[in-house]
Amino acid sequence: MLASAAVTLPLRSTAAIPAALSSASTRAIPTALYGRISAPRAVPRAQRALVRAQASDEGSSTAEIAGAVGGLISVPVVAWSLFTLKTTGCGLPPGPGGSLGALEGVAYLAIVGLVGWSAYTKATTGKGLPNGPYGLLGAAEGLAYLTLVAAVVVFGLQLLDYGYIPPPVPGEQCFG
Repeated sequence: MLASAAVTLPLRSTAAIPAALSSASTRAIPTALYGRISAPRAVPRAQRALVRAQASDEGSSTAEIAGAVGGLISVPVVAWSLFTLKTTGCGLPPGPGGSLGALEGVAYLAIVGLVGWSAYTKATTGKGLPNGPYGLLGAAEGLAYLTLVAAVVVFGLQLLDYGYIPPPVPGEQCFG
């Protein structure tokens, strides 16, 4: 009969075991000491798939097209209004049935809306508006910012020169 003798072998530290072999579900066995040992190998955790949504340049949404067209139409109207305001002290005349004054008011609102949309998009996504079809929305965005700066300058000069900014509807100072 053979007597069974307990053999104690020095073990290496498990710190040298690759991260793929050490996990909570399997025991880390220092295979370099013993050679090949049939032991369950820890399967590395599946890497998380990083998915990012990115806008495609294939098509433009209706909002982008409307923003580009509205912005590009509004910029010259507001520029004409600012030039008239600076030279005469009053905005555009009401026109037939008030149509020219209404166009002026809608153009100012479109410029403010486009700049607001751009600022909101920049704050939430970190990017400005997309370029849109043929880069027209990007052009309208840039021109809207320039027009807004010009409006602030002209309104400031209006206050210095005339002491008032004319109201949006004809009053006693303008067309009254």
